[in-house]
Amino acid sequence: MQNKKIPMRMCVGCGEMKPKRELMRIVRSPEGEISADKTGKKSGRGAYICPCGECVKKAQKAKRLERSFSCAIPPEVYARLEEEVAENE
Repeated sequence: MQNKKIPMRMCVGCGEMKPKRELMRIVRSPEGEISADKTGKKSGRGAYICPCGECVKKAQKAKRLERSFSCAIPPEVYARLEEEVAENE
């Protein structure tokens, strides 16, 4: 029996490769709205981050989400992401 391939994604906070299911997807919709994607099926450009507050802070400090989405991200978005991460922990 053949083993099933596990999709791997890189966390924009810590830069570690992890299985896709362990990470939280952040999506920029075609309208430009940035939000967390709990289902993993929203349309738009996606980036993955570990569900821990440290990785959100690292991503904010190094402006990695701005680089991933090629747009400026307001501090309110990071605050909302930290709240959603705190709910999942």
